Amino acid sequence: MDIVKQFIQEGIRKMELHDFLSHYLVRAGYVESQILKTPIGTRIIIRAERPNIVIGRRGSRIRELAKILEKHFGIENPQIDVTQIENPQLSAKVMAYKIARALARGVRFRRAAFIALRQIMEAGALGAEIVISGKLTSERARFEKFRAGTVLKSGHPSEVLVDEANVQVLLKLGVYGVKVKIMKPIGKIPGRIELPEGGK
Repeated sequence: MDIVKQFIQEGIRKMELHDFLSHYLVRAGYVESQILKTPIGTRIIIRAERPNIVIGRRGSRIRELAKILEKHFGIENPQIDVTQIENPQLSAKVMAYKIARALARGVRFRRAAFIALRQIMEAGALGAEIVISGKLTSERARFEKFRAGTVLKSGHPSEVLVDEANVQVLLKLGVYGVKVKIMKPIGKIPGRIELPEGGK
């Protein structure tokens, strides 16, 4: 097989696996996965907010997941490791899912956004931005944006320091979109000039 085609197929398979795990492990606060080839099979590292839900009682859920990955994704002898996110309030994916679950429970979108915004900032983030779109208060779709602190929008620092995630949730009025950006806590923002106290 041509190496370019093989590379493309591998990328497509990773995207399909990520999409499947996002839905299958939504209650576990799934964030991302990593696939590593080993001499005895394939090692899959899953990062989630609640690893115990991924593992299940006595490992039942993780064994079921291994069978699905082997049968439907052709992953040979999958060895699944689950790691917990150290600070879920600083993960854009986790917070986006939290907002989506709150909306599904009937929580008002503004309340859900402000609660998440407060949790993010209390966790030490330099800034956060939450955008909720859909039929929020009328039959016409629109969006509302909630901000706190500083969130870089462009340039290399924004690519490195800003965590971003998009999640959709189906409600009675239709599909709502939740977009979360979190500026990671760092000592100093690149390119920002800070004056000494007293302005001198």
